Amino acid sequence: MSRGLSPGERAPDFSLTAADGTQVSLSDLAGKKAIIYFYPKAMTPGCTTQAIDFQAADDDLRDAGYAVVGISPDEPDALARFAAQEGLGFPLLSDPDRSTLQAYGAYGEKQNYGKTITGVIRSTVVLDTDGTVEHAFYNVKATGHVAKLQRDLGLT
Repeated sequence: MSRGLSPGERAPDFSLTAADGTQVSLSDLAGKKAIIYFYPKAMTPGCTTQAIDFQAADDDLRDAGYAVVGISPDEPDALARFAAQEGLGFPLLSDPDRSTLQAYGAYGEKQNYGKTITGVIRSTVVLDTDGTVEHAFYNVKATGHVAKLQRDLGLT
């Protein structure tokens, strides 16, 4: 199982296929602050709530210099449907082998209804302009997480 990232660490590199079929890598975010959030499955209630909250905050996050990227194990075609259905304007990336999820500490053992299972750990990692971890939040709640993140970043 993977361990979570800590502030001050260099973010692991990745190159993943986006919902639109393009390749997106960590180097594409160079020079920008980034919020990378990891979620279990597109078009499920919690993941939809979280994505809609990120979309609602996207203008404010962009104004503060942040680029938002979502990553899940879903295939690009499912991500494209999800983005279109919910009107999402930020990239959704596909990590079907879960290698990026593992590298960022967003895949491993977690509790689900009192049972220990292995799966995607809902997480958010905030990077500075040179790809260094500023914040890493694990086991976040889908509802209210974006508002809390904005408070934690001093944006509200």
